[in-house]
Amino acid sequence: MRLPDLYIDNTADKGRGVFTEQGIDAGEIIEMAPVIVMSAAERVLLDQTLLHDYIFEWGEGKTECAMALGWIPVYNHSYASNAEYFMDFEEGWMFVKSVRSIAPGEEITINYNGNWDDKKVLWFEAK
Repeated sequence: MRLPDLYIDNTADKGRGVFTEQGIDAGEIIEMAPVIVMSAAERVLLDQTLLHDYIFEWGEGKTECAMALGWIPVYNHSYASNAEYFMDFEEGWMFVKSVRSIAPGEEITINYNGNWDDKKVLWFEAK
């Protein structure tokens, strides 16, 4: 499930990103997507590839990793994100939900640290 008014476009400095044609209210589910869960051993291999930047730590102990399907890998990071993601470890799903109103034409961003307001330094230089 994904809101029907979303689209992917190029950003000024982050490559592709997810945008909305219509406004989104705070607290609205933007996207739900299944994930492919992989083991810690597979994570070691993925960390040696470009996919490292698109996988999520997975499980209560973060001992696995997951590749989200849908558009979730395309959402860019922001320390002032307008959405956040949630994980359902039992069912194997990820959700993106708005944390504030999002205007038409605005890029939808998530904080890669997990919580929308987490300021921890990332593994890359965030723009």
